[in-house]
Amino acid sequence: MAQSVGQRTRALVRRAPAQPAPAAAIHGTARVGRRTKDLVKRLGPTDIAVIDHRDLDRVAAEDLAASGVRVVVNAAPSSTGRYPNLGPLILARAGVRLIDVDVAVFDELRDGEALTISGAELRRGDETVARGRILGVDELEGQLADQRERIDHALAEFAENTMALVREEGEMLAGEIELPKTRTTFRDRHVLIVVRGTTYKRDLAALRAYIQDVRPVLVGVDGGADAIIEAGLRPDVVLGDMDSASDRALQSGAELIVHAYRDGRAPGRERLERLGLEHLVAPAVGTSQDVAMLLAFEEGAELIVSVGAHFNLVEFLDKNRAGMSSTFLTRLRIGETLVDAKGVSRLYNPGVSGRLMALFLAASLALIVVVVLSTPALQNLLQLVWLKLRLLLGL
Repeated sequence: MAQSVGQRTRALVRRAPAQPAPAAAIHGTARVGRRTKDLVKRLGPTDIAVIDHRDLDRVAAEDLAASGVRVVVNAAPSSTGRYPNLGPLILARAGVRLIDVDVAVFDELRDGEALTISGAELRRGDETVARGRILGVDELEGQLADQRERIDHALAEFAENTMALVREEGEMLAGEIELPKTRTTFRDRHVLIVVRGTTYKRDLAALRAYIQDVRPVLVGVDGGADAIIEAGLRPDVVLGDMDSASDRALQSGAELIVHAYRDGRAPGRERLERLGLEHLVAPAVGTSQDVAMLLAFEEGAELIVSVGAHFNLVEFLDKNRAGMSSTFLTRLRIGETLVDAKGVSRLYNPGVSGRLMALFLAASLALIVVVVLSTPALQNLLQLVWLKLRLLLGL
């Protein structure tokens, strides 16, 4: 079975050194991208990742570590100290040299050119492109401990953003958001919503028996649609701004719903129009994940199971305080209808499937045949019974 990103990351952590020697030179090819989740798709062990990711989150760090890169150059602060983000420490513990630079490396570097990393210095041939600072394990562990002690400040800001959203967008809690009418039937069904978050692959694998028996509506939120396909399933609905889902996912036959801004602007619509794909538009505040959950809830879903979504404070903060306040409100709105995938996998008892029952009956029948054929007395009895049946039926 294929390993999840988290499993591959933990394997890297176990076998890699805590931090490469600062003096060791590393040669590689620059891979430049401002969107980390897109960049990781084209990274390999011989590449040097150049990102612009302020407060590097856990999911992005796991993806970077699992790609095999030995160096990550960040043009933004990997940790600003506003909350305990685990991403930088994950990279450092995985043996990846994480270098923060405070110059505009995106203006200096071209994707695909050869680079040499000597300590914290970026060199192109004999030219020094930039100098930065290596973030080591000891430093990051100390920062993380300090940030955890001061998390009350981050919590206060999160609460303020949430209250501001309640004042500005009260219709989210009141259920007044207008959502499109879908051809997919949600009423009285279980709905499985897959988001590209932490442990999403492992959770999908743990839910395989539940999915086979219950057959929930499968909703992929952007890149979550590809996770459904990679698990050997087909999404019923793909919802999002359509920037992370592959063409394969969009052309899978799923119902497509573009998440638009409140004013109706929908950048993702252009991509679907280029592909010639029919779609609906859902103008709403909040994240695409929020819209997917609200849509299932308003359409009468019996249960909403969330895979890869955010369920604790650090995960909320990882995805931006202001943006995730709407997700907090969404959970208040749908209440007990929503459960986490881990809860379902622990509590769900699939029982005996029809396939296992058929195998049991076939084995039992085979055993009876063997016993009869090996016992002369039973053979005579069977012949006598057969003769009686023929006489009764007039055969």
